[in-house]
Amino acid sequence: MASPSTPQGTLRQRNVGISTKKTKDGASSDVELDKLVKAAAAKSSANSERDFKAVFVVITALAFLTRFWGISHPNEVVFDEVHFGKFASYYLEKTYFFDVHPPFGKLLFAFMGWLVGYDGRFHFENIGDSYIVNKVPYVAYRSLPAILGALTVSVTYLIMWESGYSLPACVIAAGLILLDNAHIGQTRLILLDATLVFAMACSLLCYIKFYKLRHEAFSRKWWKWLILTGFALSCDISTKYVGLFAFITIGSAVIIDLWDLLDVKRPGGALSLPEFGKHFAARAFGLIIMPFLFYLFWFQVHFSILTRSGPGDDFMTPEFQETLSDNVMLANSYTINYYDTIVLKHKETKAFLHSHADRYPLRYDDGRVSSQGQQVTGYPFNDTNNHWQILPADADDQKLDRHVLNHDLVRLRHLVTDTILLSHDVASPYYPTNQEFTTASIADAYGERAADTLFEVRIEHGKQGQEFKSVSSHFKLIHNPSKVAMWTHPKPLPEWAHKQQEINGNKQIAPSSNVWLIEDIPSLPADDKRREKQERKVKSLPFLRKWFELQRSMFWHNNQLTASHPYASLPYQWPFLLRGVSFWTQNDTRQQIYFLGNPLGWWLASSVLAIYAGIILADQFSLRRGIDALDHRSRSRLYNSTGFFFLAWATHYFPFFVMGRQLFLHHYLPAHLASALVTGAIVEFVFSQDNAELEQAHQASKAGKKPAVPKHHLTSRERFAGQSLLPAWIAAAVILAVVAGSWYFFLPLTYGYPGLSVEQVVWRKWLGYDLHFAK
Repeated sequence: MASPSTPQGTLRQRNVGISTKKTKDGASSDVELDKLVKAAAAKSSANSERDFKAVFVVITALAFLTRFWGISHPNEVVFDEVHFGKFASYYLEKTYFFDVHPPFGKLLFAFMGWLVGYDGRFHFENIGDSYIVNKVPYVAYRSLPAILGALTVSVTYLIMWESGYSLPACVIAAGLILLDNAHIGQTRLILLDATLVFAMACSLLCYIKFYKLRHEAFSRKWWKWLILTGFALSCDISTKYVGLFAFITIGSAVIIDLWDLLDVKRPGGALSLPEFGKHFAARAFGLIIMPFLFYLFWFQVHFSILTRSGPGDDFMTPEFQETLSDNVMLANSYTINYYDTIVLKHKETKAFLHSHADRYPLRYDDGRVSSQGQQVTGYPFNDTNNHWQILPADADDQKLDRHVLNHDLVRLRHLVTDTILLSHDVASPYYPTNQEFTTASIADAYGERAADTLFEVRIEHGKQGQEFKSVSSHFKLIHNPSKVAMWTHPKPLPEWAHKQQEINGNKQIAPSSNVWLIEDIPSLPADDKRREKQERKVKSLPFLRKWFELQRSMFWHNNQLTASHPYASLPYQWPFLLRGVSFWTQNDTRQQIYFLGNPLGWWLASSVLAIYAGIILADQFSLRRGIDALDHRSRSRLYNSTGFFFLAWATHYFPFFVMGRQLFLHHYLPAHLASALVTGAIVEFVFSQDNAELEQAHQASKAGKKPAVPKHHLTSRERFAGQSLLPAWIAAAVILAVVAGSWYFFLPLTYGYPGLSVEQVVWRKWLGYDLHFAK
């Protein structure tokens, strides 16, 4: 956990020299030493505070300059601006849309559009569409992530400052973010990652400030920083669900902190169990309950704004869609009667229930035997082979105007081949555990196969006796004898089925992937009384019901993002910056935006992570062998503060290895920020060790003991004050000079201008980056 000391809190950080007055026995004068320490500390504290503030202002100004420089270029839609710009427009038009990410970041973009008086008429349909021609205030939109990206550099600096690190360490950590091409590139466009990374950094800063107040538990400041930590965490997860990793980071630190509070031997004295309970409850309230309430609040705002029917309707249930005005689907919903001809459509894959005269092969590729029955498949286009007639279970029931109701048993007759839909205990082509769907002749369907042709219509969230309707009634077709649900999936069947989708019986009835709807009723006459529509009133649903429904849909569709992408990458590639993402190109000028980090900065930070792990292992090994190579303060800082940064990196990186969805380089940005913090801390650890020895010597001198270092270290004020941080400053200068050179070299790919010649592009293909215009 981060050290509570401030940069002025120790001799090592104050950089003050102390000359001691010797007595006859060689011991230091305690009174004289105390006076010198207090006077030097007061003077050095003021100077140091001024230095930190001055550098903070300079770094913040540079951060704004690098983020806003040329932000109006290019003046056309770039990469995923097609999504998040479009969502902002939908908010401004109050039109319902669906996205796999929570609403907070998109609401901020909509707020920027509202501030400048934009009406949202442009929908960002295609990459390359002109902002100028369509009169879009795109610079205002891009200013939001640019501001947050610049402030992220400032917050990184403050994290190091609040954690008690020296000025060189603060400059290195903030400089690695300031001069990183990936952070700059991602914060100059209408994308969500600037909000995500800023909220993540704020959560670390707020928690460090909260932790430093642990000796003032339950004070006003203590509560303030606890609540602000929870708010930052909420903003993080309310932007993207990967914000959950910040909860893991802070949660792990809180667990360690609570475990220490349980220790009866803790320096501050043992806590009673009721007192410990208060600490636990306060943290649970501030870091779990409050963030969850903030998280719900953004969804409430989301639902309150989006009141009109829009492109997101299809992702929601009919009950939800009835809460939206101008809903076309509900306006075209008709009650289904027995003997109607219907077209069934799978909700998720949009495939139609289809059949044709071709039959299943005798054997599949794996050697299993089929029924050789008529093929029943999923087909992406609507034609007459998708027409089915819905029949009552009782063959003698000839009432034409009787409505189909929820939980009715029905049969489906395929009109073109005059056969009846059937499922039976034969394995499907791709799923040996699922049942095959085929058809039976009319004679068999009402004879020996009668039971196998019965299906239950089970409307989602439907009531007993509810009317079955086209379009609006989302339902599952349950095979009555075996209780399997009719299901399909995107993987196409072989050539013998014309590469259409497999239809089979899924034994797991609960998943939403079993849901179908009636797309059309081709047999419905134009003058049928069912076409007479009464004016519909917009209904309402409880907030939590709408929220739960949207959450289920968001999680499901997020997990379905598994398709390949030409610029997708794997987590092991990110720390080494093995590939980037092409955002935008312009052939005429040979300009391009290629999302890529600063290679030298990333490789340095990744190397330092390995160095940190090596230092910890070496220290542990030495301790096991009875060798104590570090002073208490250095080890405490190494394990607690630097360890907290390393924990933040690990929790924002390793979970991606178990994800099955598409992944891109931008997913590493929060982890990269944490690696920059580790880098600053390790540079101080490596290049400022003399200070630790000097401080140890002074403490020994003050106690009247023999100094642990040569005496000239104790009496040389110039060496202690002037040279203590010199190695760290030299290291910082070298690191930032190298990183700045790499940053400048790749700037044309980050800012999108100027255009590069073939030779210049080839020079930048360091690891074979798939850049454009390399020929």
